[in-house]
Amino acid sequence: TDVEAHARKKTFTEVQRERLEQAERTVLIKCPSKLNEKKLLQYLSSHGKIKSHFFFENRGIHALIEFSDKNSIASLQDAVGVPSAAEHHVVPYKSRLFTFTLKTPVSQTAEETQVSLSPQSHIPVKELIQKLCLADSISSQMYMLLNEYQLTEENIKLRFLACSLVRDFTRAYFPDSTVKPFGSSVNTFGKLGCDVDMFLDFHDAQKHTAKTKKGPFEMEYQMKRLPSERLATQKILSVIGDCLDNFGPGCVNVQKILNARCPLVKFSHQATGFQCDLSVSNSIAIRTSELLYIYGCLDSRVRALVFSVRCWARLHGLTNTVPGAWITNFSLTMMVMFFLQKRSPPIIPTLDQLKELADEKDKHVIGGYDCSFVSDLSKIKPTKNTETLDVLLGDFFEYYGNFDFRRNSINLRKGKEVNKPESCPLYIWNPFEQDLNISKNVNQPQLEKFVAMARESAWILQKEDKSRRMLDKEPWGLASLLIPFGRSNPSKVKSGMKGIGSETIRSLLDSLKLNNPSNLQKAVGK
Repeated sequence: TDVEAHARKKTFTEVQRERLEQAERTVLIKCPSKLNEKKLLQYLSSHGKIKSHFFFENRGIHALIEFSDKNSIASLQDAVGVPSAAEHHVVPYKSRLFTFTLKTPVSQTAEETQVSLSPQSHIPVKELIQKLCLADSISSQMYMLLNEYQLTEENIKLRFLACSLVRDFTRAYFPDSTVKPFGSSVNTFGKLGCDVDMFLDFHDAQKHTAKTKKGPFEMEYQMKRLPSERLATQKILSVIGDCLDNFGPGCVNVQKILNARCPLVKFSHQATGFQCDLSVSNSIAIRTSELLYIYGCLDSRVRALVFSVRCWARLHGLTNTVPGAWITNFSLTMMVMFFLQKRSPPIIPTLDQLKELADEKDKHVIGGYDCSFVSDLSKIKPTKNTETLDVLLGDFFEYYGNFDFRRNSINLRKGKEVNKPESCPLYIWNPFEQDLNISKNVNQPQLEKFVAMARESAWILQKEDKSRRMLDKEPWGLASLLIPFGRSNPSKVKSGMKGIGSETIRSLLDSLKLNNPSNLQKAVGK
């Protein structure tokens, strides 16, 4: 729609700012199961105009209420009571989380209305596959998957609210601080149910540093000095973690992981249902979120391909929710970006091209690394490439099924294969910290499993008979790649190889031309 096209053109920073401001005017209310929506809204409207609202289910029904004016919240807080401490003592911290109850039970159905609930999780894979089979092309299957999995407007509001509620705590100590989401919550590639990565930022406070430099004197704050920034980060997070643990309504399972490379506090936020990770500002991570945001906004095929490839990888055990030697979603996303840069003509520009378009305000040098790239989407010329997603999906698998991983690395700055700077199975250059490999964790067996699965998938898509698929009622196209290989048609698997189709064996034999036989075991994954 035109509205969407217009909204899509906002810069990453504008979108962030708007959403953070919106979250400041928002409250969350736990509602009774039998609810009269009209009465609730009527009551709340007495404190000010409601701009938007929605209901969702998360261990009970909740309402997210966005007021037009922030002052309405103060008015509401003045009127709200404190829970009576009969069996429990309460911590008298007054947040923007409330419980709404009816003094008199709702009399019969005349009073209650069925509120419509906004889904906060995606449909199960089985249901997804059934839906995909009804589509008329692989392209439409991929857009269907994107629509089922991507974050909804409501879910994004809830994510920013979770950050805003944490900010209420940090402000008690650091009045200028902000808490912002980064990563999948904001880079347009998050799927429903993903964690909220948030960081505590004091950089807004540093804008004041340039102030009182005029005149013959200088004034500055007296502040506690510590031997390292890391120590300061650990101390701050430790205190905020204790605050959330001791005083935060609905903050449970708080874990302080302060000795990690990037110190963080993990916690579950019960009211919104999110698993949250709080760290202290990491400017490069923000730049990476913005870079992905730009790529995701440039062409609708980008997100459709990323979501399909990530879903495929997850279902075949190529990615995993726990850290290990698996390929991460981030590495996979970068592999898709690189593939799209390599098309002829390219579908998305290289990072160096985006850097050339940058103006003064886009210049960012962080810790000696140049992280500059254009932020205004309208300055980037749309691609002339018209390939369908049907073609792109098959070619993605073909491209990586035959990629020379032994010699080449993946470089998004240049948009071309570069000799590996060091020996490791998979080398993907960090787009900004140019001396880091973002896929350093991946081992040889995992890479070989990825290559074998990519070949198998390319083969399945190539041999598919378009005319038969509608008659057979068998999963086809994208759907046929989301079921365990070798099980869709039992007659294919006559040998004693449990669940390994002849295609897998064929592609493994192919891969032996590149590798030595001892790798066969590894690639099958024993």
